[in-house]
Amino acid sequence: MSSPFKLRRKALDQLISSAKLDALVITHPANWYYLTGFTGEAGVLILSDGAATLITDGRFTTQVRQETTSVRLMHQKGSLMESTGRLLRAKAIKRVGFDPTQTSVGQLQLLGKAAGARTKWISTPGLVGTLRARKEPSELARMRQAAILAGDVLAGAIHLLKPGVMENEVAAEIEYQMRKRGASGPAFETIVAFGDRSALPHARPTAKRLRKNELVVLDLGAILAHYCSDITRTVYVGKAPARVKQWYRAVLEAQIAAIAAVRAGASCGDVDAAARQVLAGYKLDRLFTHSTGHGLGLEVHEDPRVARGQKARLEPGFVVTIEPGVYMAGVGGIRIEDDIAVHSGNTEILTRIPRDLIEL
Repeated sequence: MSSPFKLRRKALDQLISSAKLDALVITHPANWYYLTGFTGEAGVLILSDGAATLITDGRFTTQVRQETTSVRLMHQKGSLMESTGRLLRAKAIKRVGFDPTQTSVGQLQLLGKAAGARTKWISTPGLVGTLRARKEPSELARMRQAAILAGDVLAGAIHLLKPGVMENEVAAEIEYQMRKRGASGPAFETIVAFGDRSALPHARPTAKRLRKNELVVLDLGAILAHYCSDITRTVYVGKAPARVKQWYRAVLEAQIAAIAAVRAGASCGDVDAAARQVLAGYKLDRLFTHSTGHGLGLEVHEDPRVARGQKARLEPGFVVTIEPGVYMAGVGGIRIEDDIAVHSGNTEILTRIPRDLIEL
């Protein structure tokens, strides 16, 4: 039986052929892991004529041999880009695809100089991303476990929320508990935001201490077996006033509406609109300052974008976050986020802890 990496390379070969390319140069670590299993952080992968060549340095020789099969290893001489370009020149490869979102102008210049004038560079964004967006059953199984782990850690972190505790204390314990449960680390810098700082959607933990009668936003994700999870819950420390309860109800209803709109064939823009329509009914839509969600997988932000006006349509195998929020400067913010898998006839909420307002 072929490995999933070989099957993915075979599927990508068809896309390369359809784009009339002689080769594809891949410079992004998540993409070369997806296609070969190599977990090193330095390298370039070249796919051409059904063959895969991984160029890297001597630090990763043993790792490449342990982690990959049917991949040719080539040691770089000089810089990675120069080595890549020289290989393309030696093989007289003319039409080479690259992803402009993952290859810098400087890298492209080095590649072009080393490859020579006969090589034509073709911008082909998202070829690997197209495949990565559709999760295989084995990938979904890993993502379920990553989501359960993140939910368990978040549930435990809520018990730490007592007046006097610091944001960075809670964040440190969250990331410790992730690793203790088997995660390789956080999928992103954990967000722990107290009081008026919870109105900052991407607040970084500080030495701020929790006080009574404050909103708390906890946003965290774990990497488990290479795959990411992402979950957010909002807590009120004390008895929530009526306006906070109304804001929370609005965000929860917006999330429920957006999740209901997630289905195979739905456009990402329509899912985003479902959340905004609910918040508009509460006259809170102007306080929703980011997109409704994003793709999730080997990285915490992948295609597709679940945002205003996005035409991309959801397909079976996609996993997206749904995370509406409202942010009141000087008061605080409320966000609720879950991970949703799209199947052919239904959807699946991977994150499983309750979403009701918690008052501590």
